[in-house]
Amino acid sequence: MSKLFSELKVGGVTFKNRAWVSPMCQYSAVEGVIQDWHAVHYGSLITGGSGLVMVEASAVAPEGRITPRCAGIWTDQQAQVWAEVPRFAQRFGVKTGIQLAHAGRKASTNVPWDEPGSVAPSAGGWQTIAPSAIAFEGYAAPREMTLDEIEELKGQFAAAAERALGAGFDVIEIHAAHGYLLHEFLSPISNKRTDEYGGSFENRIRLLCEIASYVRLIVPATHGLFVRISASDWIDGGWSIEDSVALSRELKARGVDLIDCSSAGISPEQQIEVGPGYQVKFARQIQQEAGILTNAVGMITTGEQAEEILSDGAVSAVMIARAMLGNPRWPIQAAADLGDEIPWPNQYARGFTAR
Repeated sequence: MSKLFSELKVGGVTFKNRAWVSPMCQYSAVEGVIQDWHAVHYGSLITGGSGLVMVEASAVAPEGRITPRCAGIWTDQQAQVWAEVPRFAQRFGVKTGIQLAHAGRKASTNVPWDEPGSVAPSAGGWQTIAPSAIAFEGYAAPREMTLDEIEELKGQFAAAAERALGAGFDVIEIHAAHGYLLHEFLSPISNKRTDEYGGSFENRIRLLCEIASYVRLIVPATHGLFVRISASDWIDGGWSIEDSVALSRELKARGVDLIDCSSAGISPEQQIEVGPGYQVKFARQIQQEAGILTNAVGMITTGEQAEEILSDGAVSAVMIARAMLGNPRWPIQAAADLGDEIPWPNQYARGFTAR
C-alpha cells in the first residue's frame, strides 16, 4: 500500500487516503447560494476517490466575497444548500471541508473571465475593508477597519463555523492566505496599523489567533480545524517562512489540527520560484519545526510525485487542484499508477471490469 492511499487521522477525523481536493472558487453562486453547476462539479470530485473534498472559499459576510458570484455561508439558506455536498459525500466515504473566508481588500472584483478590476458599488459591488487603507494594485482602495469591525469579524467567523457544522462538514478551514483579509493582517506589506492589531509580529497574528480560538470552541474534537496560510509572501521584508513556523506553533496551541501550506498573493511584486511542487518545502519545514501536521499544495500532478512528497513523513497529505479539474478521477488513476486500487463507483465499474 502506498503512503498516498493510506489512512490519515487528523484531529478527530480519519481520511481514507491522503489525496485531497484543494478548494477552488467556481464564481457561480447567486447571492452566495451555490447552484446546479456546483452540484455537478462537487459530485464529480466526490465520486473520484479522494479522501477529502475541500469546497471553495465561502464568505463569512456579504462584503467578504471575492466577486459578487462567490459562495457564502453567512445565512442559514446558504448553509442548507451546502449541506447537500456532505450528505452526498458520505455515501462514498469521502470527508468534506469548507473554507471560511473574507477577501478584504481583494473583494468586490470581477469574475476571472471578465475584465480584471474592482466592481463599483453602483454596479453591484461594495466598499472593501482591510487592516489598512492600502489598495491592492489595480483594485479600489479599501477602508481601514475599526476595532468594532474587527470584533464583528470574529463573530462572523464563529457563526459561519457553526453553520458549517450544521451543514455536515467534517473539516472547517480558516482561509488566511492569498492576500485576503486575514493574510492582510499578517503581512507587514499590507498591515500598517499602530494599534494592538498592527506593528509587531505578535500584534499582526493576533486576529487570526483569536479567530482560531473562537472557532475551536465551536468545532468539536470529533471534527478537524485547518488553517490555510501563505507560508511566504515571496517579497523581501514581507511575511516569511520563519514567521509561518512561529505562527503555526501559536495556532497549534489554540487547537488547530493542520496547516494547509500555500504561498503568495499579497502583492504583484512577489517573485515566485515556480516549478513542480514548489511549495512543498514550506509544508516540510512547518511540520518539522512547528510540530503540527501539514499538507502540501501547488503543481502536484502525478501519483508518483505525490508519493515521493509523502514518502519520508515530513508532509502528511497533498491537495490537488488543477489536476483534479482536468481529471476528477485523478485518485483512481494515481492509485493504479502506484499499484494500488480504488474501486470505481458501481455506476461506472462495469465499464472497467473484464467480461
